[in-house]
Amino acid sequence: MSPTFRSLQVRNYRVYATGSLISNIGTWMQTTAQAWLVLALTGSGTALGLTVALQLLPTLLLSPLGGVLADRFSKRTVLRVMQVMMAVPAAVLGVLAVTGVVATWHVFVLAFVFGIGRALEAPARQSFVPEMVGRENLGNAVALNSASLNSGRLIGPAVAGVLIAAMGGGVEGTGWVILVNAASYGASFIALNMLDPARLTPSTVIASGPGAIRDGLRYVRSRPDLVLVLWCVFFVGGFGMNFQITSALMATEEFGMGAREYGVLGSVLAVGSLAGALLAARRTRPRLRFVVVSGFAFSVVQVASGLMPTYFSYMAVLPLVGLSILTMATTANAMIQLTSTPVMRGRVAALYVMVFIGSVPFVAPLVGWVAEALGARTSLVGTGVLAGLGIAIVTTWYVRQTEGETDHLRREAAALRSTYARRTHLRGRPGDRGRLRLPQRLREHRALGSRDDRDPTTVG
Repeated sequence: MSPTFRSLQVRNYRVYATGSLISNIGTWMQTTAQAWLVLALTGSGTALGLTVALQLLPTLLLSPLGGVLADRFSKRTVLRVMQVMMAVPAAVLGVLAVTGVVATWHVFVLAFVFGIGRALEAPARQSFVPEMVGRENLGNAVALNSASLNSGRLIGPAVAGVLIAAMGGGVEGTGWVILVNAASYGASFIALNMLDPARLTPSTVIASGPGAIRDGLRYVRSRPDLVLVLWCVFFVGGFGMNFQITSALMATEEFGMGAREYGVLGSVLAVGSLAGALLAARRTRPRLRFVVVSGFAFSVVQVASGLMPTYFSYMAVLPLVGLSILTMATTANAMIQLTSTPVMRGRVAALYVMVFIGSVPFVAPLVGWVAEALGARTSLVGTGVLAGLGIAIVTTWYVRQTEGETDHLRREAAALRSTYARRTHLRGRPGDRGRLRLPQRLREHRALGSRDDRDPTTVG
């Protein structure tokens, strides 16, 4: 089997990935249909931005709680419960749209309820992968998860656009598409039930008690490399994951296109996203510099997309946008899973989800408002510039932070060598009891330097 797909040799992961792919296709079908439903009901970019914000707001508020659930209970059980919790609001919204009684406030409320299930499910989904494939295949499996998500993004919007157009492009057509998504969660639920528990390697479950979220935050603060990764994820996620708003308005207002052409844009973006995930799957170890470079690349191509003069030139740039976003996101996710201590993995994964997806509610209403007031092009160019600026600032902070730490450790080493030399001069050849032991932190730093080429967190 090709190294790109080596994790599929694991039976449990193969079953899990199959169910996830079906569910991902359904999710992206609903994402497309829901955006079109809001535009059909209101014609407002601001309303569309508010819908996206309400659906993603629980990710910002509840992801840390989801991380605690993932570390405290069986991740498989959490995932099964959340499949049901996400299917119910999708089914209700679909029925309301099909029957023609749906109102804008229905979409707002059900998008928020759906977002609660998604926020609580995501940390368990991210941290469940190591229990199926082990550390040796973890980076590959994380990348294939992203490939599955973007295969859904490739297929889902195109299918949704065709179905909505075939049903007249109205509210009822969006309802049937949303009902398909509600049914797709059954595939994921069945796949989770089919896993062989004997072949899983569950992480240690943390004890009940207060302070679990605070412990996770303290752990991340102690790791400058994780802080840099999460900030890069924040800027790219917040300014790049607004495709439902920007492409919907580019298709309709800038280029005068309809539902079918909007769905095609989603699929074209997914081509690049899928390529980025598969590119990351071939890499044996993720590196911090790859996260940073991919973030800057996103900034450049996002600005370029806003400057494209025609529908087809805009469509031609979208694969590069998807490639840069998913290369950064997949590499960042793999770094977090590989370098975090297992007992903290669920909570760190929750922070990753919170800043990647939960950052969108901060930005989505602003993006929708700017696109509506000044045009979708201005919105794309502005978000690209801000993302690049933010990544530049946080990378500068990281470099100074690590340089300062290295200088401090060098001074410690020099002082210890001086003290050791004086003791040797006064006592002659020291025995084992007279030897000075280097501090644990300094010994770890020296060991890290000796294997710098293999360290996934090396930035330069």
